[in-house]
Amino acid sequence: MARLTTKPGRLSDVARHVVLPSGLASTGWPAVRDKCAEFGDSFDEWQDGLGRAALGKRDDGLYAATIGGVTLSIPRQVAKTFLVGRIVVALCILFPGLTVLWTAHHNRTLTRTFRSMQGFVKRPKVSVYVAHNGIRTANGEQEIRFRNGSIVMFGAREQGFGRGFEEVDVEVFDEAQILTEKALEDMVAATNQSRHPHGALLFFLGTPPRPSDPGEAFSLKRTKALSGKADDMVYIECSADEGADPDDREQWAKANPSYPHRTPLESMLRLRENLPSDDSWRREALGIWDGKGSPAVIDPVSWSYVSDPASMAIENMALAIDVAPDRSVAAVALAGQRADGLWHVELDEHRNGTGWIVPWVKARCERNKIRAVVVDAMSPAASLVDDLEAARIKVTVTNAKEMAAACGRFYDTVMEQTVRHTDQPQVDVSLSSARKRPILDGGWGWNRKGDASDITPIVSVTLALWGAQARVVKRPGGKKRPEGRRAVVL
Repeated sequence: MARLTTKPGRLSDVARHVVLPSGLASTGWPAVRDKCAEFGDSFDEWQDGLGRAALGKRDDGLYAATIGGVTLSIPRQVAKTFLVGRIVVALCILFPGLTVLWTAHHNRTLTRTFRSMQGFVKRPKVSVYVAHNGIRTANGEQEIRFRNGSIVMFGAREQGFGRGFEEVDVEVFDEAQILTEKALEDMVAATNQSRHPHGALLFFLGTPPRPSDPGEAFSLKRTKALSGKADDMVYIECSADEGADPDDREQWAKANPSYPHRTPLESMLRLRENLPSDDSWRREALGIWDGKGSPAVIDPVSWSYVSDPASMAIENMALAIDVAPDRSVAAVALAGQRADGLWHVELDEHRNGTGWIVPWVKARCERNKIRAVVVDAMSPAASLVDDLEAARIKVTVTNAKEMAAACGRFYDTVMEQTVRHTDQPQVDVSLSSARKRPILDGGWGWNRKGDASDITPIVSVTLALWGAQARVVKRPGGKKRPEGRRAVVL
């Protein structure tokens, strides 16, 4: 086959999916691109388009993706790290005092990236901006400091990097296909106090996750982007056709806009030789998302239709508890009926461990008129029933038949649009990773997609809705609310 030499075209021509935020009025990309040209770097047309999108701004001057971030589902060998690395260094030089955290899941990936960035900033035209002794290379303390006070710090998430930082302006999540919800929570909070004039910015760089990866957070980014209702994020996906022959080099070019112009054939052949299987090649080199697994029980579009962040329950309120099999995390959910007669569900609390549950539920029952506290008999949460009843909280324990009924009823209320949820990320991620398990004859309950999946939020929400609707439940007791107060006090 003849070697391809044509340079790639516009971003919309080379990417399978391009999702842009609404209200784009300007972009900070030209200043970044010009600074990179000063360093001797140039960009292909599609990279130029990606840079414009990533740094796009609305009329108020804030980045249009400051809320939802910039997600790149792009195969290996496409130089996505090159592009984002250049953006980060240019921003550090253009905006004094900028703080950047660059993380990867594995330390070896992080080390490769740091060495590449280190080589870049040692170029004569870049090094003039770097502080004296501004490059630290010790593992766990790798950083690049600039003369103007900007800094890029590197760390591996598997070693706990990212917790405890404040006033962070840019975060880069490399290997985002291996990004747990806990790590995301630990790190995103650091951007809440960003002082960057255009707002904080998050980059999520990854390839489609393996079935064994804790990839719910990255998958949810894709799901939201493709739902058609995302207006505050950038999502770019480059991939070959789903049923592509893994050795079809035309498909290689379709997945990789840098091949063969910047990524030579030899690099692709080397990657092909070293990836262990066709499945790995399809995900990591061709960017194809796995469509073989069982689909989500409730599709993201249907779930988005019943979203209402302002929703509130005012009567028939119930709580439900679920605990993960290893007892590492637990959830308490609330359900009830709204003033308009629709049903309402929300995650009340979601924490590590179980010691907090009994006092939490007791306090809720004392401050609100709760009609039921629900626990499933087969859940690890069942071990808390004695402690709850010792605290004078009567518990309704569901059996297999009632659990199947609860799951079926929850599904029906979503599809019939008679329920509303408050669009909480923990519930969204939990729903995306939950699958069915058979119960009795034709019934089903929630099951985890993988060992790393946490489905306690969706299980507790489902049981809470059942408790709010069931005809016969045990009244938990506790102090009744004052007459005339109808809304839940949380």
